[in-house]
Amino acid sequence: MASSNEDERAYRPDRAVMRLSPRDNVAVALRPLKGGETVVLDSVALVIRRNMPVSQKLAARAIVKGEVIVKYNCPIGTATADIAAGEALGVQNVETSYGPTIEPPG
Repeated sequence: MASSNEDERAYRPDRAVMRLSPRDNVAVALRPLKGGETVVLDSVALVIRRNMPVSQKLAARAIVKGEVIVKYNCPIGTATADIAAGEALGVQNVETSYGPTIEPPG
């Protein structure tokens, strides 16, 4: 028998977005999303700001400039602008906190 956590993570065709960890302030698109559509995340309606592909990160709630972006309960960057709930995250509004990629010698 599956645990409640496994049930919650199980594929559900009615889900359009998913928060990967309860403390995350971002969600991930589980299917292509259309600008203007409304989806539900944790019983809260989010209006999608623009078309988004599967796996696109989006704000699960309003995020203010300077706030740390959290995914998988880990910091992944900092907001460089205010980000509305349902807005896509990317280089236009997030500065990554990952270090530079190092190429192996040779």
